[in-house]
Amino acid sequence: MLVAMEVSALSGNDLFCLTLKGISPGDLAVGNSVRSLGVGGSIRSSFGSLAGGEIADITRLISEGRHAAMARMTDEARRHGASGVIAVVSEIKTLAGYTEFLAQGTSVRFADNTKFFSAAVSGTELFCHLDAGYAPVSFVMGNVAYALGIGRGLTGGLRTLARGEVKEYSDLYNDIRHLALHRIEQEALQLGANAVVDVRTELMPFMPGVVELVMTGTASYHAGIPQGSIVSSELRGDELWSLATMGYAPLKLVMATSVCSLGVAAGIGTLFQSITRGELPELTQLVYEARERCLERLRNEGERIGAERVMGNRLVIRELSRGLIEIVAIGTAVRRADATFHPASQTLPIQAVTTGQSSLQMKADAPGIIRPKQMASSANNAAVMIRLVVIIAVVIMSLITSIMATSARSSRPRGGTPSTVTT
Repeated sequence: MLVAMEVSALSGNDLFCLTLKGISPGDLAVGNSVRSLGVGGSIRSSFGSLAGGEIADITRLISEGRHAAMARMTDEARRHGASGVIAVVSEIKTLAGYTEFLAQGTSVRFADNTKFFSAAVSGTELFCHLDAGYAPVSFVMGNVAYALGIGRGLTGGLRTLARGEVKEYSDLYNDIRHLALHRIEQEALQLGANAVVDVRTELMPFMPGVVELVMTGTASYHAGIPQGSIVSSELRGDELWSLATMGYAPLKLVMATSVCSLGVAAGIGTLFQSITRGELPELTQLVYEARERCLERLRNEGERIGAERVMGNRLVIRELSRGLIEIVAIGTAVRRADATFHPASQTLPIQAVTTGQSSLQMKADAPGIIRPKQMASSANNAAVMIRLVVIIAVVIMSLITSIMATSARSSRPRGGTPSTVTT
């Protein structure tokens, strides 16, 4: 008797751990949706990108496309008799000028009649989640498509001339990250879940001048979490299991952003200092202060929600443009929990211990805030031009001052005081 060939994205460790929970792997499940923004949507989006902030039409387009692809993926898995889909990913591709939304995962089957579910986690992480009491409900996401805008671009561009934090940019990034988190939590609540675990954050370009920030994760249900409340965390499955073993429970994903400028004057000074070997004090101090500011904001957010500590903190730094940097801090606020959070097993099998991977993904080609080639708005170009003009003006003034000083020295009489001529 011939057995149908099944292809999955699961590893040997995934298969081993799933077997321990009475779960068998199935075939790959795929769903897609090719979409166009349309003429009207493109025009409204163009005006939206000038105004700045979230561009609702594009956010809606991306969300609808991602969810449509997800629905087709789960329908395909159901047709093959699956109980759920794990290791789900949601991607965006460009095809002939149109946008394809792709969802892909691996089907699994339970021995009992478990309600159909989808999850972002791998087989090893699913084992840890189930053992720690987190029953998966659905793959969920929250996204925000945004642009810098002319007003914020010009104001922020002027602020970059001075050294220190550029509040307009910091506020924008803080707002969109918290808005995306709010949306993924609300989607989980609507599905009857009370937790979103294994949250991943990705920042990517969507179209010229527009960037999408998307958070994906697994909506789950835990008996120890009060009904109607929602918990969020970027910790991996084995980390959640270890957290429960220590008597702690996650509260909320917390994050903070700080965008800082080196400043024109400091930038010129650093340029000259870099000619010789040694430390650059201006740059060292700037990055240090930005990190401390991010961590302080993270502590404050944790305190506001009654957490005892923030765990799993990731601190990421990237250069947005020449002399402009962004610091991002992200972690999970936790506090002590009762016995309902203790895992079912005393130890994890070695196969369930996974290697660490970053929960904050920022592609190297993702556009920065004022990078002209990628952020093609007039506001960003204006900000760059302002900085360029100021730098050129400073250089010209320095040259003029030097020439005038040289001229004054050359015209000064030599040989002491001049003699007096009498007639």
